[in-house]
Amino acid sequence: QVQLVESGGGVVQAGGSLRLSCAASGRTSSNVAMAWFRQAPEKEREFVAAITWNGGYTNYGDAMKGRFIISRDIAKNMVYLKMSNLNPEDSAVYYCAASGRSEVLTFVGRRSRAALYEYWGQGTQVTVSS
Repeated sequence: QVQLVESGGGVVQAGGSLRLSCAASGRTSSNVAMAWFRQAPEKEREFVAAITWNGGYTNYGDAMKGRFIISRDIAKNMVYLKMSNLNPEDSAVYYCAASGRSEVLTFVGRRSRAALYEYWGQGTQVTVSS
């Protein structure tokens, strides 16, 4: 089992920045992809960004490109999401997820599919005020 714990959420004004953290523990492996998803009330879970543990290859949801940066710290088993130029539409619960599936590691397009991630954190709330 892998445990994921998010932190760093909160309330921020529009135009501001926030950094989310995800701590991974348990039976962690270097052969995984880590991702951030978000879900606003009455909306479907949305892909935010993903990063491969090996190589650090990243990809982003279209609405996040140029504003969000995903990174990882291998020594600390941490994944981060730096969010800039936030707007009220970014308000949501943000979830950290991990997948060891080969198709997720191999095909960039599969990394945006929430159903392919086996492990999830409990989420952290981000609220952007206008």
